[in-house]
Amino acid sequence: MHSSGFVTHRGGCHCGAVAFEVDAPARPQVSDCNCSICRMTGFLHLIVPKERFRLLRGEADLVEYRFKTGTARHLFCGRCGIKSFYVPRSHPDGISVHLRCLDPATLEGYDVKPFDGANWEAARGTLAD
Repeated sequence: MHSSGFVTHRGGCHCGAVAFEVDAPARPQVSDCNCSICRMTGFLHLIVPKERFRLLRGEADLVEYRFKTGTARHLFCGRCGIKSFYVPRSHPDGISVHLRCLDPATLEGYDVKPFDGANWEAARGTLAD
């Protein structure tokens, strides 16, 4: 464990083309968003500042998708289609890591907080900065 209370988690896509590390608590709080894309993919958001995220490999394999405002940069592995992380609309200077794409060996569990992304404008104020 780092002196900051964080551990280094490793994660990536299904096929292994994309791999990353993220420094976060061993038992993080994640957001379960009900917007159209998160609801369909079961994405559990672990949002961190960019400096706590390191892409180890796969940048060339990432495919970007944007919709509505175009602020969020949804990044998918072009080989297996998994979105293991992306740049969220709520935190354009951060990274949202998909908790389910982390190696469970460093996780001591997690706590889930619902987020009403289907009503994003009204719910924005409930997100932690």
